[in-house]
Amino acid sequence: MNCFSFSLLFWKRGSSSAAQSTEAIDISSIQNVNLYTYEELLTATEGFSPANKIGEGGFGSVYKGRLRNGSLAAIKVLSSESRQGVNEFLTEIKVITNIEHENLVKLYGCCVEGNHRILVYGYLENNSLAQTLIGRSSIHFNWHTRQNICIGVARGLAFLHDEVQPHIIHRDIKASNILLDKDLQPKISDFGLAKLIAPNLTHISTLVAGTFGYVAPEYAIRNQVTRKSDVYSFGVLLLEVISGRCNTNRRLPAEERYLIIRAWDLFERGELESLVDVSLGRNFNIEEARRFCKIGLLCIQDNLQLRPSMSTVHDMLIGKTDVNEEKMTKPDLIFQFVEAKDQGKQKSRAEVEDTSLLPGSAKQDDSSSSETASSFATMTFTSIYDRSN
Repeated sequence: MNCFSFSLLFWKRGSSSAAQSTEAIDISSIQNVNLYTYEELLTATEGFSPANKIGEGGFGSVYKGRLRNGSLAAIKVLSSESRQGVNEFLTEIKVITNIEHENLVKLYGCCVEGNHRILVYGYLENNSLAQTLIGRSSIHFNWHTRQNICIGVARGLAFLHDEVQPHIIHRDIKASNILLDKDLQPKISDFGLAKLIAPNLTHISTLVAGTFGYVAPEYAIRNQVTRKSDVYSFGVLLLEVISGRCNTNRRLPAEERYLIIRAWDLFERGELESLVDVSLGRNFNIEEARRFCKIGLLCIQDNLQLRPSMSTVHDMLIGKTDVNEEKMTKPDLIFQFVEAKDQGKQKSRAEVEDTSLLPGSAKQDDSSSSETASSFATMTFTSIYDRSN
């Protein structure tokens, strides 16, 4: 997959993941959680055999295992160097243990024996969207399957936002956190960053966490997270599913590098169907594709008040509610970001040319252009980091 992402982790000063991994973990306040012994999970995975490893990331490794009751499980073992700290570990258990939905992963239980931090989930045969659809696997994602994935994720988010009390903001909706079962039905996973929000609150002020490219502007700039922050992330994901590509790809020509910009340009030209994954050929409904793209653009508006709720998004996806194009506005911040990058490169090249005329000066490369561009990104999208899984 020709995608790039920033990996900037953000911890409290003086803390470290290693220190966090040795903290005592008290789960006595969490009800209805199954506790597994380390020995049980060792047996289930045949000694955490490399042959049973089905995934690996910054958190550690995931193994396929068979539990004593015969159920297959995905066993997520957090390493001592994991960037998922104790707080995230406990949050995931608290949030997902007592809720159940067809579009959410099922948490079977956990192991907190000694220094071991292990989460045990239901096994999902087809891994994540990032690995199978965007990463290009042997699985063919036809238009109907892509529709079902988008609708399923929207249904799961609407459940978290509206039906669960207190409401849940996921905060890290992205392709690698959408898992697929044997029938390619989507399941939202990784609730380590989730926040609970009471119905009477408009937002929660918190340190920014999430993945570059998916984080809503108001959250990145003002540290204010709302349910509409998840709506923004979903809009980006929706465009990714339709196009079969990640939101940022620096190997592409400049005009196609950022998926959001590409989508808006095609919308203005009346050619949204051109965003659809070329692997589908002509085997898709053009009007439905345009409608889905417009819904994605509605979700990623800079002004969170203009974004629809997830329940409305779901209704638009299934055709129950019309898509109101009049409420659609250009996502200006990403355009400003790219424009600043271009100006930064031009400025850097000009500075190189000027200094090269000075006596004794050596010609430099234009690596400073990336510094200029990143300074704008830092000002505009403060404290964004990538929780790459």
